[in-house]
Amino acid sequence: MAELVYYCGTMDSGKSTLALQTAHNHKSRGRSGLIFTNKDRAGTGVISSRLGLQSEALEVELDMDIHRLVVERLSMGERIDYIICDEAQFYQPIQIDQLAKIVDGLGIDVYAFGILADFRTKLFPGSARLVELADRVNTLQVEALCWCGSRATHNARTVNGVMVTEGEQVVVGDVGKSDEIAYEVLCRRHHMRQVTARASRAGHISSDPLPFIEPTSK
Repeated sequence: MAELVYYCGTMDSGKSTLALQTAHNHKSRGRSGLIFTNKDRAGTGVISSRLGLQSEALEVELDMDIHRLVVERLSMGERIDYIICDEAQFYQPIQIDQLAKIVDGLGIDVYAFGILADFRTKLFPGSARLVELADRVNTLQVEALCWCGSRATHNARTVNGVMVTEGEQVVVGDVGKSDEIAYEVLCRRHHMRQVTARASRAGHISSDPLPFIEPTSK
């Protein structure tokens, strides 16, 4: 039975590396497939890993019907045994429905890779739909680390080095870059306190209780 499998984690947890490794493993066994991506850091039509791995891919545009594209390719005699979908959090919910339709109707395995939640700790629509429809949801075992050494569970967006919690959900950036807009992975504690690595070095660590903790009376 074909499956729709979603591999998810924070930024910097090796999602694209695993996507490329999965494609390599299938190709080495003589299987043929398609690789999709959306808004990869390396540009349009490319899936890239921070380890330096890279592959050509089909860019998932806003109005792309993935199911129709696959059916058309099959009708032209192309062999498709599997589909890799990187940056799946950016796909439209209807496109996730199309992936499920590919699995159930065409018997093709679909492996999706992405981030669950954005910099505001809100689920991406594509990820939410994958959680609802996937046969399996697997959390990546390679743990990204917060600057404090704890397991990173949240993605933070910084503008000119300062963490922000408002703005457009999708703004392309990268982890560890010095660009105006960048991203950093943090543990929940430091995400709630908005303490990035830069803020910690500057000594800007608040001693105030977290928002959900009632201060004790004296």
